[in-house]
Amino acid sequence: MALSTDHEHKSHAPKSIGCMVITCSDTRTPDTDTSGRLIQNLLKGKGHTIAAYHLVKDEPAQIKERVSAALSNEAVQAIIINGGTGISRRDSTFEAVDAMLEKRLDGFGEVFRYLTYMDIGSPAIMSRATAGIIKGRVLFSTPGSENAVRLAMEKLILPELGHLIKELTK
Repeated sequence: MALSTDHEHKSHAPKSIGCMVITCSDTRTPDTDTSGRLIQNLLKGKGHTIAAYHLVKDEPAQIKERVSAALSNEAVQAIIINGGTGISRRDSTFEAVDAMLEKRLDGFGEVFRYLTYMDIGSPAIMSRATAGIIKGRVLFSTPGSENAVRLAMEKLILPELGHLIKELTK
């Protein structure tokens, strides 16, 4: 029963979502941003559109500025950020994003860390991946490694993106 209900919910979800991709890194350039490129390619492969892409330093003010720009862009329904979710001194994406969220999707970070643990073991506890809702948009924040991005996109974000947007527009 639950399976058919889940399938029914997803069958009415939008098939193409406008997304903004933000990479937070002090070292990457547009040419070396393989994780940002991977997110964009995976989104496009599922029929979603890239409304905007930005590469910013791991500085809270820059991150908040880009998220705010997304909120004023009607083409952006989802914001996907990668990088800056660790625990080093320079990792500040979590603090910048968490302060902006109106509702948190705690399950995203919990399941992401569980799946990461199943893959790499105890270093998974250092991830501060998070997700939530901000002004009618869904926001995901993942670690910046290609493996982490692929895991988050393929196992969590892509399967639920349309369904999340459908729920937000009720």
